[in-house]
Amino acid sequence: MVGNPDFLTQTGQDQDPELQEIETPEGELYLRFFVTSGDEFALPATGIRRIIEQSPDRITAIPNVSQLLLGTLNEQGRVIWVADLGQFLGYSKPLNADRPEISVIAVEDQGTMLGLAVNRIVGTDWLSLDNIQMTKNAPDTMAPFLRGEWSLEPEKGHTLRLLDHVAVLRSARWAA
Repeated sequence: MVGNPDFLTQTGQDQDPELQEIETPEGELYLRFFVTSGDEFALPATGIRRIIEQSPDRITAIPNVSQLLLGTLNEQGRVIWVADLGQFLGYSKPLNADRPEISVIAVEDQGTMLGLAVNRIVGTDWLSLDNIQMTKNAPDTMAPFLRGEWSLEPEKGHTLRLLDHVAVLRSARWAA
């Protein structure tokens, strides 16, 4: 391959100028996921420390703590509190722990880390804050933790709500 003259001169059929253009994504990177209600949310990738797929039996229940907390897990020597994000946001249906793995999004701010257990992680997407709108019809229990929403399919009413991970971490609800 190195002896191939086309390789050394950067010419040849593989060097089509259209193929050399690299698309620069617009916006910022966000992690998209669903809570048990079926509503879709996003978190900025910059606030996410790690994503953990954990067996429910690896989350240790802790007595006499907030009902929002499922327990703790040990991830690479660090103890992380795990919360049911759906219930934290005010949904009544708890996360189904009767399954092989639970998706946990570990968010961090100023040394404080919290694992947010969600129903299903969709993946990442580049989204622009220029397209974000004020959140409509958000319950009072959820509103303080939202930064806005994207209208993905207006005809179907499909929205993607952006969570403020710092507001979630700093919430007084964890003491209840």
